[in-house]
Amino acid sequence: MSTGGKLLIGITGGVGIGLSIVCASFVAPAFRKFCLPYVPATTEQIQNVLSFLPKNASGKLLDIGSGDGRIVVAAAQHVKALKTDGVELNPWLVYYSRLAALRHGVSKQSRFFRRDLWKFNIKDYNYVVIFGVEQMMQDLEHKLIAECPHNAKIIACRFPLPQLEPERTIEDGVNTVWFYDLSKQTRHADNS
Repeated sequence: MSTGGKLLIGITGGVGIGLSIVCASFVAPAFRKFCLPYVPATTEQIQNVLSFLPKNASGKLLDIGSGDGRIVVAAAQHVKALKTDGVELNPWLVYYSRLAALRHGVSKQSRFFRRDLWKFNIKDYNYVVIFGVEQMMQDLEHKLIAECPHNAKIIACRFPLPQLEPERTIEDGVNTVWFYDLSKQTRHADNS
């Protein structure tokens, strides 16, 4: 075999291995307890989320399963006093999110963590955004109630939390967003 043929085989093999490594992090969620695939938020979904964030909000926001970071970046641009974080398992999306924050001038206000959402501590966040799948919402609701501050605001997209009562809802098909105020949930639970 000629040197050119060996070189071509080597390059092709290297490209194949490289693509497999990158693609594995996008396929891996299908093998977890809850399949939480990367689906980018639409412009309408981002606007619906931002409509629940007052311009004078302060504290910290967490986007669970932050994907490419668009919610975190948009929230940081929308509310300058808000520290915005994203937690995402896919390392490529975390790197992309960090670059997006830098590109949009909010890197000092935003952070992205490569962690499992079930092991990530959410006790310091007074705003939590989740684009979940229906199968995980019950377990996620338990985590939110157990770990979030009593006055946390939860913004659920695509699927509602099964037991909590939303304060407000923007109904728009796949772009539907539910807003929960845990402080009011506690009062409802105490009154029952």
